[in-house]
Amino acid sequence: MVSSGLRGALKGTCAPTAVLDLDAFDANLDALAERARGLPIRLATKSLRVPAAIDRALAHPAYSGVLAYSVPEALFLHARGIRDIVIGYPSLDRPALARMIAEADALSNITVMIDSVDHLDIIDDVRRSLAEAGPGSAPEVTVPDGTVPDVTAPGEDATNLAEAGAASVRVCIDVDSSYRPAESWLGDRVHIGARRSPIRDGRAAIALARQVAARPGFDLVGMMFYEGQIAGTADAGRSLRQTIVRAMQKASITELAERRAAVIAAVREVADLEFVNGGGTGSFESSSVEGTLTELAAGSGLFSPGLFDGYTHFRHRPAAYFVTPVVRRPGPGWVTVFKGGFIASGVPGSDRLPTIAWPPGLEYSGLEGPGEVQTPLTGPGTEKVQIGDLVWFRHAKAGELAEHFNEFQIVSEDRISDAWTTYRGEGLVL
Repeated sequence: MVSSGLRGALKGTCAPTAVLDLDAFDANLDALAERARGLPIRLATKSLRVPAAIDRALAHPAYSGVLAYSVPEALFLHARGIRDIVIGYPSLDRPALARMIAEADALSNITVMIDSVDHLDIIDDVRRSLAEAGPGSAPEVTVPDGTVPDVTAPGEDATNLAEAGAASVRVCIDVDSSYRPAESWLGDRVHIGARRSPIRDGRAAIALARQVAARPGFDLVGMMFYEGQIAGTADAGRSLRQTIVRAMQKASITELAERRAAVIAAVREVADLEFVNGGGTGSFESSSVEGTLTELAAGSGLFSPGLFDGYTHFRHRPAAYFVTPVVRRPGPGWVTVFKGGFIASGVPGSDRLPTIAWPPGLEYSGLEGPGEVQTPLTGPGTEKVQIGDLVWFRHAKAGELAEHFNEFQIVSEDRISDAWTTYRGEGLVL
């Protein structure tokens, strides 16, 4: 339910627009910190995609460093003054990698993700190309304000690209954290969780770690584990399916704790790791007490999108919305709103649709659903709204909402206090 104060703050505002309840956002910052039980939280920036929100989170003492999506995003965040950036996914973006390698300060503050020797080969190939081309040859990868990141260190001449290429690239190994019941005889035929890294056990991890250690110009500094089957899978409900989900998650927590400890111990024989990252908004309770991690990762919980309504062990405050006006009354029991078809990624289903947050008593048309340009709604709530009234929605996933709007209207203490630009509004689209 959307409070009357929040609704009143948007009265008369030009819509459609995105809205951030700043008081709820701050409450969620504290709630995640409490759930982390003292472990630092690395902020997953792709789950926000709003620079001012990222800055506000990093100002909280429980949050340290960011988990970015891509090299261009990492360079964008670095240009804004953020340090300790881990790129959460491997990259094949050669121009962006070249720019990162050419910029000495970026190279020392950005960690790339790998799960294959192929990723090392690509980085080595980029460095060779830079060295062969000579100074000033790095491709221009502009940040969203249209400028090219400075590759000159303060007080020094322009960096020689060959010398920059000789500096070490910081590397993190991504380890598959999915659950495979009876893996010893079923293999991966039953795989529950994200299909990410081929690195799964200590043997594979130490083999890759040794490859990193044997190559000049690479420094293995971290490991990452993401247990999506726990962190990103709702468990609330009394259905047979949800009962099975809870049993699966309990078994997965036990299996992962043992396997993760073994993998980390194996890799620490090769490298003195700076960090071991894991968790996600939905798994803080188990991840924080496991004893294997040095930090947790989260971001979605700060916006608390619709998918997070389905968890039993935590409840954050909804903070991010989009509002759109009623533009038609096509017949008794029906209204039509402007826009609304923001379907979340993942397996198609009703849980990927935006949640209708206000007014109560509205539901989608079974034949149309949320529309690209307009959305028909039905139900008893239609009698309470008139043309021009705002209907409030919550996106099913957190960061994807920012891909549809250039800015968020910031509401604090029941008034609009600011407008925060999204990545899209600054020209960066993930």
